[in-house]
Amino acid sequence: MLERIKKHPKLKWALIIFLSLIALFFLFFGSIYFGLWGKIPSSKELTELKQNKATQVLAANGKLIGKFYVFDRQPIDFDQFPQHLIEALIATEDARFYEHDGIDNRSLLRVFFKSILLQDESAGGGSTITLQLAKNIYGRRDFGMFGIVINKMQEAIIAKRLEDIYSKNEIIELYFNTVPFSDNTYGIESASMKFFDKHTSALSLEEAAVLVGMLKASHYYNPRIFPERSRLRRDVVLMQMARYDYLSMEEAEEAKLLPLILDYKSYSHDKGIAPYFREQVRKDVSKVLDTLRNKDGQKYNIYRDGLIVHTTLNYDMQRLAEEAMLEHMAELQEQHEKSYGNYAPWIKNKQILDDAIKRSGRYQSLQKEGLSEAEILKKLEQKHPTELFSYDGMETKNVSTIDSISHYLKFLNSGLLAVNPENGGVQAWVGGVDFRFFKYDHVAQSKRQVGSTFKPFVYTAALENGIDPCSYFSVREVTYEDGWTPSNSSSEGDDPNMNYNLKTALSRSMNTIAVKVLMETGIDNVITQAREMGIESDLPKVPSIALGTASLNLSELTSAYTSFVNDGLYSKPYYITKIEDGNGNLLAEFKPVVSKKRAFSEDTRKIMLNMMQATVNEGTASRLRYRYGLNNDIAGKTGTTQDNKDGWFVGITPNLVCVSWVGADDHRIGFRNTAIGQGANSALPIFARLMQKMNANSEFNKITNARFQPLSAELAELMECPPQERDNFFERLFSGKNKNDRNRGDEKEKKKKGFFNRLFGKKDKDN
Repeated sequence: MLERIKKHPKLKWALIIFLSLIALFFLFFGSIYFGLWGKIPSSKELTELKQNKATQVLAANGKLIGKFYVFDRQPIDFDQFPQHLIEALIATEDARFYEHDGIDNRSLLRVFFKSILLQDESAGGGSTITLQLAKNIYGRRDFGMFGIVINKMQEAIIAKRLEDIYSKNEIIELYFNTVPFSDNTYGIESASMKFFDKHTSALSLEEAAVLVGMLKASHYYNPRIFPERSRLRRDVVLMQMARYDYLSMEEAEEAKLLPLILDYKSYSHDKGIAPYFREQVRKDVSKVLDTLRNKDGQKYNIYRDGLIVHTTLNYDMQRLAEEAMLEHMAELQEQHEKSYGNYAPWIKNKQILDDAIKRSGRYQSLQKEGLSEAEILKKLEQKHPTELFSYDGMETKNVSTIDSISHYLKFLNSGLLAVNPENGGVQAWVGGVDFRFFKYDHVAQSKRQVGSTFKPFVYTAALENGIDPCSYFSVREVTYEDGWTPSNSSSEGDDPNMNYNLKTALSRSMNTIAVKVLMETGIDNVITQAREMGIESDLPKVPSIALGTASLNLSELTSAYTSFVNDGLYSKPYYITKIEDGNGNLLAEFKPVVSKKRAFSEDTRKIMLNMMQATVNEGTASRLRYRYGLNNDIAGKTGTTQDNKDGWFVGITPNLVCVSWVGADDHRIGFRNTAIGQGANSALPIFARLMQKMNANSEFNKITNARFQPLSAELAELMECPPQERDNFFERLFSGKNKNDRNRGDEKEKKKKGFFNRLFGKKDKDN
């Protein structure tokens, strides 16, 4: 043979070239194997595989409400995979999975001859499940013209090592937990929850086929975007299962007749249930994790370490609260825009628009680039396709940045917080109308004037400081030392000679009387009372505080009202109960924060609840009864601020305190009139709709069927007095009804009235 080669130079050179190519191949392969093109994980490293895992946020009942992740991955065990899911994968992706050792040589030969030599596209690929797993875990790098060869060889080496370390079932488990699906979703459990809102173990045959079919090209076969394309791919998977005898042909054909039905649940940061709540949880958990270390001494990472965050949130109540808010806000927004017509401040008030433009992130980023104002405005006037928020659905229009800013100025926003008054556990948290377009959280971040929702603090302080609930105060307007003259929203119909007891004055939210009660109680005493009920914000020492001119956070207002149904003890809203690692090990635990000192007496608590029940039964919140048909035991308080800028409602049941707010993000934009802007019209309906939905669901019977304790006979007798009484002839004669008399202040009026009460043997209840 050697002699023959020596006699034929061409054959000699052919052999040299052939051997050289083999040598080069082995050298090339060796350079890859030994890591000259990038380190290949060792067998030891492969035994300690650790992938980025999404942190899960769970509701009180354990239901998933959101995730924090770089890649949306939620690992599960092999025994949680239904058999038809495994069979669908093997039939479609790697029919000889249980026969090869990571590399299917028969498939590679088929690919070489059919796909490469014969250009037959139906020949399929040569990649095995194990090779795909290697690619899923370590990805691919760009090596230029040799990239595909180098990556394939690296994956082959990793695949062989994986097969030596793991059993076939373990490889399938790793594969399903790492494989990418559509919409930035990694792992079968995350995909199952996202596309069908169910755990992997509950997937039906046709649902499993949809997900497995997606693996061929995750975007191309995305069932959310391309449902028909996805359905046809599903049918291919079913036929493959029949081809390899995992299904009978009849079973496959029957499954093909089923429609493709998704139950899509987005767990992205901007979408899905409770996005404002999830963002606040993310902030709080991140702060906690900064103080913790794992077993390696490293900080935990909320995006990669697969933690589990348990919360107090009631999943179903949150869903109903969001529905109630959106239903009402869509109607209110229409009323709001219609009331202004062509004279809307977001159109006519150039200063408001200019300020909004300068606050925008786009304006500020261009300013940092050194552009002049004229140059910035020119760029902001350029039109481009933009998705705009609308209650009728998202719409894409060709608008400029300035057009977009103007569009959002007109929208009202909302906030709602519902808590368990016993421990402050947050049941529902709605920070705004849509987190995608309105990032500002009106529960956690906003402070607004609270209007008449402050009045119960005034009346509580009055009772605690010895004012009888049957004390009568005149509705007459009085001017105070700073020249301020409060009036009632219904002043046209009020008889200035009429006097009302505390219950009637509060239920009808009479401003003039609230200020008189404040002055008689003492401003300092009222502020002290509010502090004892958990109010921490600054409270100005002025008479107008009685009408809610103080700006409070929705959370602290909710906290203060819990004291009325929690034995005089306020509960601070809390929402994270514990944080665990992916194996269920406790990392941090949180307990409710409930005040230890009663803010007021039990008698005061019961009287105040009775007075706020009157607000619902016959006062400013009575539309809960006559319009929304609610028969629940409810106490409450409406609130409207000056110039109708803010609308509030506090709804109280024995087992739930719910506070809702409505207004424009720009405080210069108020409601056009009180009929629309008053709390009873702007904020109360959100609570009303929520209660209607809860009444229709037996799950909430503990809340909806709860009853307040009736007043004791002694307290009922204490409050047994006419709601109003009119000044007699002599009181009217000397009451100083003209403007000049009113401007002298209320002290002279009280002294005159006290004199005539004593003269005619009448109890002096104004002093």
